[in-house]
Amino acid sequence: MSKNEGIPFNEKFSETEIKEIRSYLDELPTREILIGLKFAKNRWVAKDAGVLKVGRKSIIQKEIHSVTSEQATWRLKNWKMMIANYRKRGYSYPTISRIKKLFIQISQKPK
Repeated sequence: MSKNEGIPFNEKFSETEIKEIRSYLDELPTREILIGLKFAKNRWVAKDAGVLKVGRKSIIQKEIHSVTSEQATWRLKNWKMMIANYRKRGYSYPTISRIKKLFIQISQKPK
């Protein structure tokens, strides 16, 4: 941390935290540090706004819980609208794909 000693921070760090930060700055390429900080900032903003959905399994279970075969069929027929709603809620495409896969299984169950 030779050139950037005067970077202001919002809070005080312990000696252990300072050592850890210095090791990251010494060992990692600057580009990787910036990518990590951008990710952390975006995650913090999403968490602060209440839109961060942690745990893909719990999201999927929440979406398919108590869905009947008829409801699953309707959702599959209107899948483009469902995708738009899921994206508005911040779901990733892999999560949406897993939800669809389970809707297909539910829709094929006998009524």
